[in-house]
Amino acid sequence: MITGTNVLVLLIMLVGTVGVVVPVLPGLLLVWGATLLWAVTMQSTAGWLTLAVATAIYAAGLVSQYVVPGRRMRATGVDARIIAIALVAGVIGLFVIPVLGAPLGFVGTVYVLERATLRSHQRAWDATRHAVSAVALNVGIELLTAVLIIATWGVGVLVTRP
Repeated sequence: MITGTNVLVLLIMLVGTVGVVVPVLPGLLLVWGATLLWAVTMQSTAGWLTLAVATAIYAAGLVSQYVVPGRRMRATGVDARIIAIALVAGVIGLFVIPVLGAPLGFVGTVYVLERATLRSHQRAWDATRHAVSAVALNVGIELLTAVLIIATWGVGVLVTRP
């Protein structure tokens, strides 16, 4: 059923999904928060059950997005501290050079720090490739989690339809 609440929730979820890819907004939190808003508005058993399932998906997604890429990076020898510094450089780069600053800052920082540590172009480049693929995997997991929460909400909307 198309209601003002459902339209607002869907818009928030879409903005949250964009926030997953463009790291300016807390994307996944917005998607989950929109589900919370909908459940509070619905005040029904189906609404609370939908929120419970969405919360479980959200928690599983949060854990997965840190465990899975982290395990892959450790297996390839990429230092977690370098990734943390590169993520900060990516965020700063986002504000210095809109759109392109984040990836340039992240990749550049990983390469420079790995090059200084490893003293080899090829090994630093390999580490940079592994770090970039880990971040891409992280974004993919977060995006999949957002889509699953949205699908759960959609089923909830269908079930609560009069």
